[in-house]
Amino acid sequence: MSDRLATMEPNPAWDEESYPDVVDALGRDGLVFKVWGGDWCKDCRGQLPDFGAALEAAGVPEDRIEHYPVEKEDDGSKVGPKVEEYGIELIPTVVVERDGEELARFVEEESQPIAVYLAEHLREREVSS
Repeated sequence: MSDRLATMEPNPAWDEESYPDVVDALGRDGLVFKVWGGDWCKDCRGQLPDFGAALEAAGVPEDRIEHYPVEKEDDGSKVGPKVEEYGIELIPTVVVERDGEELARFVEEESQPIAVYLAEHLREREVSS
């Protein structure tokens, strides 16, 4: 199994000019993006290419994007790197950390696109801290 998610390949149709606040929030210094997904997963194939494009537009270096490919067991449970440590049940899940502290978490069932959801939560944290 590859240690990279093909579904994180940026969607060339994603329009960064429509999301300047998102690009700004995701591009902040020191953020690390931990991405759990599976190239077999319909939700991941639908959501992660736009997120990959948003990270690319924000200039996030590859070494701050960690891919955690997940497989599904017969009973539906997820297995893969750090799945238990981070309590991953649904994919895609994206955790944003800075200096080892979790700042925001997107879980598959949110109603907003990954990049928009995380950018809003990162801005809220910044205002409240």
